This record gives sequence, structure tokens and C-alpha cells, in this order.
Amino acid sequence: MSFLEKMDDVFTEKWKFEQETPIQTKMIPELLNGRDVVAESPTGTGKTLAYVLPILQRVNGDKMQTQALIVAPSQELAMQIVNVIRDWVEGTTITVTQLIGGANMQRQVERLKKKPTIVVGTPGRLVELVKAKRLKMNDIRYIVLDEGDQLLSRDYRVIVKDLIEAANAERQVAVVSATITDEIEIVAKKLMNDPIRLQVSVEDMPLSGKVVHSFVKTEARDKTDLLRGLSHLPNIRALAFMNNVDQLRMKEFKLQYNEAPVAVLYSSMKKFERQETLESFRKGDIRILIATDLAARGLDIQGLTHVIHVDVPHTIEQYLHRSGRTGRAGEDGEVLALLSYPEERTYRKLAKGFKPVQKVWYKGKLTEGNSKTVSAQKPATKKPTTNKPKKKR
Repeated sequence: MSFLEKMDDVFTEKWKFEQETPIQTKMIPELLNGRDVVAESPTGTGKTLAYVLPILQRVNGDKMQTQALIVAPSQELAMQIVNVIRDWVEGTTITVTQLIGGANMQRQVERLKKKPTIVVGTPGRLVELVKAKRLKMNDIRYIVLDEGDQLLSRDYRVIVKDLIEAANAERQVAVVSATITDEIEIVAKKLMNDPIRLQVSVEDMPLSGKVVHSFVKTEARDKTDLLRGLSHLPNIRALAFMNNVDQLRMKEFKLQYNEAPVAVLYSSMKKFERQETLESFRKGDIRILIATDLAARGLDIQGLTHVIHVDVPHTIEQYLHRSGRTGRAGEDGEVLALLSYPEERTYRKLAKGFKPVQKVWYKGKLTEGNSKTVSAQKPATKKPTTNKPKKKR
């Protein structure tokens, strides 16, 4: 009998899985036994439910206490986690609320007065509420760092450390991510009590879709036109990544001017703008959503056909996180890099284990090709001849 089948009857109707994923099989029993966990598993492999289900089993919705805290690096991921929890606690006394930046803080304070069982939030807003003595950390016994590699990076490390140390002394901590580096594991262990390390690879997944890794050689200045063309391909639904917010904003202006079905997502957008953008993308009104790594962290968008690296990422961890957005739950997908000449060396290092296929963009189609074919996209133009008479000497 699986661990999910052993849960309380109140959740039986909801917990009807055809098959547990490997990370759920490994992680759920450890969390139910009270262990601290550092878990690494590819994107789209069920990590959210792997920590949500044990939390729902261990908290008590009848207590007027906030007992569990889930920290996420982005507003979108936090809202996504809240929606998952709401689906599972329907009909129970367990409550959940989100505490994210960009939203009205006073409303969040009012919700905290009702003592939600679980809170899900972004680091900045959580710290604000703790300092204002609105979020009582001493009652919190269960803490999850989703996208833990991001939350334990230098940008958030001190904030997250303070949150964990302010929680109940008997707290249980879980760190989950698609990539856990040695540095992040060392940092995590300092904040945890003898954590167990769990790892799942793509090869361990029973429903791994076929994902093609490919690239198109192009000039940097032509990437915007190429994105516009790709957005008009039939049945494309792509999440595109850029490294720089300023460059992303420039792309947004040029693409919107030409009315391409493309939109952008970045961290400084207002909450309602981000929600509208994601809703339009999920409905199919937008064909390509361009985002920064932070804005797209943990996003689970069903039916994503492509991940596009508009800019080649700096690290293999970035490449894996981005690429893992497609090919989820057994579906096929494609990871396409728009490759300018200066990016070639970095890309070949990152994609070394994936055997990438070269493709060309020609006459509005993306087809397999080679470097010789690329030149056919822009045939050389001869200067017009003139019949001007030669000057006499």
C-alpha cells in the first residue's frame, strides 16, 4: 500500500493517483516521519504535492494557529502553490493565504488575524510582516523552501536564515529544487537538523516526454524578428527566457508595436498585470511569453510546446530550470536556443549532454539544417548596376 493510500479518510476522495512519482515516493514518508529533507528532482515531477500532502496530514485546521510556511522566490510560484493547496483543502478546516509583494499589505494583515493554517509567501513581504509583528513565527513548525537553490543564494540567504531561526525550535524544514549545488547543500545543512538528501533524475521518471534540444544561428539584432516569426507558427505555445530586464523591455516595445501575439513577464510588474498576462497565455491569446528567470521560477504551464532561450543562460542550473518547463507529464517538447556568434561557446558547454540539433528559420518555417543553409535565409543582394558613362580622362 502506498503512503498516499494510508492518509486520513477526509482526503481519500482527492488522493486518487494512478501512480506516485519517484520524488513523491521518496519524500512523503520522510516528511511524515518528521525528517528534514533536501530534495532534488527535475521540474514537472511532482515536487509540490510531495511536500504539500505531508503538511496537510500533519497540521491541525481546528487550531487557531499558523503552523506551516512555504517560501517561494516569485509571486507567480507562490500563487500557484496556494491554488494547489486550496484544491486539496476544500471541505476541510485547513486554511491557506498568500503573502506576496505587490499586493495590498493591510489586506494580508487582516487575513493573518484569522490565523490561516498555512501561509505561502515571497521573502521580502514575509520579512515585512515579521518585523511588523503580524506574522508570528514561533507557532510555525513546518517550513518549505520551494526553489531552494534560489532562496539560499546570496540574494536571499540572510532573509531566509532569519525566517527559519525565528520559527519554532522543533521546526521541520524541507528544501526542494530541480538543481541543488554543493554550495546550496552546505548552506541548507547549516539551517537544518540532520537532513536526508533525496535525488531523482530524468531517467527515473516513468512518464518522461521526448524533449528535443535545438538551436538556430542568428545575429543578435535579428532575434526580435525571429521571435515575431516563431509566434505565428501554428500550435506553438512557448516560454522564452532572457537574462536582462532592460533588454526584455526593449523586446516588448518592438513586438507590441508590430502586434505580435507575444507578452513579457518580469518581477517589477504590478500583481494584476502579471495575473492578466499569465491568464492570457494560459488561454492561448498569447503564443510566446518572454520572462526573466526569477519571474518564471516554478511556473507550471500545461501544454507548453517550446522553451526558447532568447539569451543563452550563464550556468547549467539555469539551463536545466528553463528547459524543464517543457516535456512535462509525459508530453513532448522542444528547447530552442536563438544563438548569436558570441554565445556559441557557452551554449555548447551547457547543452553538451543533450546532443542539440541545428535548425534554420526559412520562409516562415523552422526546419533542420546546417550552417550552410543558414545563409539561405538572407541571400546576398547585388548592388544595382548603372549605365553611367565612364568619365573621360
